[in-house]
Amino acid sequence: MEPADFLEDATVTVADEVYAVCRTAHPDPDAFAMVQDETETTVIVDQTSTTVDEAASVERGWKRLTFDVELPFELVGFLAVVASALADADVSVFVVSAYSTDHVLVKQSDLETALQTLDDLGCRVQTRQATC
Repeated sequence: MEPADFLEDATVTVADEVYAVCRTAHPDPDAFAMVQDETETTVIVDQTSTTVDEAASVERGWKRLTFDVELPFELVGFLAVVASALADADVSVFVVSAYSTDHVLVKQSDLETALQTLDDLGCRVQTRQATC
């Protein structure tokens, strides 16, 4: 199994929201995603959320790119290919994986570069308003 085979014609959807990644003292039930471990709680929320104002640390201005492709757990290197291509384009990423979906957050200022990079990998990129 090659990661490139899964990238070819994979649909990548750009969320309308602009997100903030926050270190907080407590979970946020309205968060898009949350990671809570022994040392910290991180939430990804719409940057207009009140959680942003209460957070200990905040990184604003992230756009969420969702890969609409089911990946087998045995597949090795899918996100490595994506992250490497984006790194080569000088785009920083914040990655969140769910059971069957991967999300890559990129800074809003890097969105066009990220979308072009994913297009170059063979992905079909679409926003909620129009297809790119």
